Amino acid sequence: MPSQPPEGSPAPVDGSLPEPARAEVGARPLGFYLHVPYCTTRCGYCDFNTYTSAELGSAPGTGQDSYLAAMLAEIELAGRVLGDAAPSVGTIFVGGGTPTLLPPESLIAMITAIKDRFGLLPDAEITTESNPESIGPDGLERLRAGGFNRISFGMQSAVEHVLATLDRVHSPGRAGRAVTEARAAGFDDISLDLIFGTPGESLADWRTSLETALAAEPDHVSAYALIVETGTRLATRIRRGEITQPDDDDLADKYLLAEELLTGAGLSAYEISNWARSPEHRCRHNVGYWRGDHWWGVGPGAHSHVGGVRWWNVRHPAAYTGRLAAGESPAQARELLDDHDRRVERVLLELRLADGLDPAVLTESESSRVADLIDRELIIVERGRLVVTLRGRLLADGVIRDLLD
Repeated sequence: MPSQPPEGSPAPVDGSLPEPARAEVGARPLGFYLHVPYCTTRCGYCDFNTYTSAELGSAPGTGQDSYLAAMLAEIELAGRVLGDAAPSVGTIFVGGGTPTLLPPESLIAMITAIKDRFGLLPDAEITTESNPESIGPDGLERLRAGGFNRISFGMQSAVEHVLATLDRVHSPGRAGRAVTEARAAGFDDISLDLIFGTPGESLADWRTSLETALAAEPDHVSAYALIVETGTRLATRIRRGEITQPDDDDLADKYLLAEELLTGAGLSAYEISNWARSPEHRCRHNVGYWRGDHWWGVGPGAHSHVGGVRWWNVRHPAAYTGRLAAGESPAQARELLDDHDRRVERVLLELRLADGLDPAVLTESESSRVADLIDRELIIVERGRLVVTLRGRLLADGVIRDLLD
């Protein structure tokens, strides 16, 4: 089952924000995340808030028409809550699930609604995720013509037995062909997502996946270590002894290989798990998360953040569409971050970035620990900011733990 959000406190039925948060609405960039919860099959490692047709059955409010109407209604709700102080939107990211299981026109209708209600910056980044097998040349052309200018394909691996362990249904070569088709459709900002550390994956297998991804000449690559989430089918197989969970040394070796091959091909790490061909190809939507900007998450289970208020929607599509059909906010709960929480989150997130952290954010006691981290070659000072080294990236959680009060 998908992981559960924190308990939080009750969220207002009308979606309203506290006055201090409203006062911050125009102070930071605004992005939108649109969650599409549909998948053809459930991958064994996945604990995202997604549903197959078999899982949804014929429950009222779970069909695509009801879902689209509810998404558009939540965009209107966001307009009422944020009001005239809301800035034009700089990024839209459609994730899932598998967004491209919906017709391109449904995805285009969502970004059109955001454009009509809020306006878009002239250089707005508009991304959709896609599984390589879920879209072809015609769909890509329709998305590009409808305003999408970035696409991220879930490649995960180029090795057949690794894909099988992950329960991925595309063939090893499909992701590369999808990149070629996206280029032909006019996309000039294309990302591939990879996973390393799958049980049974050798270092040679991982090299094959990296080299295959690079042969497609993407503009951006994300490479994430597999996290075995409690309750997933993969976790059950490991618990039964059917397959072996990867160890930290294996993951470190694979991360170092990714850094070597990706940088050797001209991509630079701008965040611990993300490499881009140039600064212009960084995922600006995700950078907004790491920098504490504002975003409104539309859809079942989506999370939002505005002015130190974080909230999350009810998770099941039927509950989500039902609330919006009744004229209510779909928010399940929320939490109010105080100044301490926001400062700690800034340290946690900005240290992940190659641009680093302003040391002025640290307390006096935290600042006193920086010299030790530099001596241990985990952090350097670059352009007056604290930046984790390659060794520090491998030990990022420990670096942050040692730094914070």
